[in-house]
Amino acid sequence: MGILKDKAKKYISPVLGKYFPDLEIVSGEGIYLYDTDGKKYIDFSCGIGVTNTGHCHPKVVKAITKQASQLIHICAGIAHYEPHVKLAERLVNLLPFKEASVVFSQSGSEAVEASLKLAKYVTKKKKLVAFTHSFHGRTLGALSVTYKEKYKKGYEGWLIDDIIRLDYPYYFHNNTMEYRDYVYKCIADFKKAILENNDIAAVIIEPILGEGGYVPAPIEFIQELRKFTEEQNILLIFDEVQSGFGRTGTMFAMEHYDVVPDIVALAKGIASGMPLGACVAKKELMDQWTTSAHGGTYIGNPVSCAASLATISALEEENLLENAYETGKLITSLLNEAKKNLPVIGDVRGVGLMIGIEFINPTTKEPNPEIVKNIKIKALEKGLVVISCGDTDQVLRLIPALIITKSQAKDAIDILISAIKESL
Repeated sequence: MGILKDKAKKYISPVLGKYFPDLEIVSGEGIYLYDTDGKKYIDFSCGIGVTNTGHCHPKVVKAITKQASQLIHICAGIAHYEPHVKLAERLVNLLPFKEASVVFSQSGSEAVEASLKLAKYVTKKKKLVAFTHSFHGRTLGALSVTYKEKYKKGYEGWLIDDIIRLDYPYYFHNNTMEYRDYVYKCIADFKKAILENNDIAAVIIEPILGEGGYVPAPIEFIQELRKFTEEQNILLIFDEVQSGFGRTGTMFAMEHYDVVPDIVALAKGIASGMPLGACVAKKELMDQWTTSAHGGTYIGNPVSCAASLATISALEEENLLENAYETGKLITSLLNEAKKNLPVIGDVRGVGLMIGIEFINPTTKEPNPEIVKNIKIKALEKGLVVISCGDTDQVLRLIPALIITKSQAKDAIDILISAIKESL
């Protein structure tokens, strides 16, 4: 190792942060990655929640290869082509909208950006409601509704000002009161804040926090948020960039809540690693978005769309949603058992294979990002790639490919627990 690292230092901008500055990967297959020395790693990062079907899934590779030999690019603004239209139809039929339309993009940030633009354009209102701990992307609109200040530093004055920031229902950080009382306080707080403000175009929320700590919102909170926004004639946007496409054991996290937003932003697991995002919204909203009010050269790239269609087929035909749910329960149970003897583990939470482990200082109960940093290094040495999240990087997020077997999951958790113990 070292050749790629040295060249990257010379030619790649340092603006891109790295979890593992020395890691050099040459290939991936299934749940495994292989470095330049031939070392094998179990990948619990999944390209940050992207390769839901595993690395180089045969169906996806075949679809990419076939499409690349027929049509790599033409631009959806020039002509219709089958992968673009077929995938839009597939997504609309997968989502619980009665009628919907799609606009594609290349990333999650752009999918969120399109969602915000659509909401503001259609409602003609200025303000947006977003939550603490949220992460919605790096473009200026998506960054405006993102919470973490370090991502915004240096861009002050360029971001959207009209953001109403509400508390995300993060019970682990607010467990001095009974759970039910806390949830209903959060509900009362968002209703009060919304009623005190006018000119609100939309509320944007991750039903399960991603970068903010892998925290599922309480069911009652999301259901009341949906009901109240409808009553107040405010659009509801779900950011499912990280929680979509089987990650939580259902195709989309919204299914756990039995609610339907007005707009949903999708990306990451949508195409098994090919760059693709989507803003999907109720047709009555999309029909008000005037032609040329939004666009892009690479919208609905044929190869990416073909990869997405193959990804969805693999998720369904190989029962990967069920596997994600059941294997996620196994991982959670193993971690909760380990937690009994590891007081640095403050909380284990998540749904399906979107699992967060929050680490604390056992004495002060404060967040413990230092031990997380050490665990990541120890785990990597032992052949497990795992990454962090949370406002101070105090949470390990476990996001393996949905193809992982229970046996492979046990092996990975054994490595992780060993790494935790060695980091104490």
